[in-house]
Amino acid sequence: MATKTRAQSRQKRHKRVRGKVSGTAARPRLNVFRSLSGIYVQIIDDVAGHTLLSASSIDTELRGTLKGKNKTEQARLVGETVAKRAVAKGIKQVVMDRGGFRYAGRIKALADGARKEGLEF
Repeated sequence: MATKTRAQSRQKRHKRVRGKVSGTAARPRLNVFRSLSGIYVQIIDDVAGHTLLSASSIDTELRGTLKGKNKTEQARLVGETVAKRAVAKGIKQVVMDRGGFRYAGRIKALADGARKEGLEF
């Protein structure tokens, strides 16, 4: 029996969740990807197949404010940024897609930052 890597297990969880979670124009999907060095967020309308907006820890706008902060604090700031951009575009409610990652640490910090700025999920 072949053993699965952590990445393969995450991909399987993500695929299972994506079968149940879908974003619409009224309530788009907040997609999160966490790498070793950064965190990336997109708000996606799955019906139209378009990314409405995005934010990440490598954005040029955020790069100066993220210096000297740990990854969890950076994730919180990225969550706040994506929420501000969403509210500016008229998006108040989203569906959270954590991408197969556990809802802890950086993922939770990002969600808390987004909720703090007025995004509901």
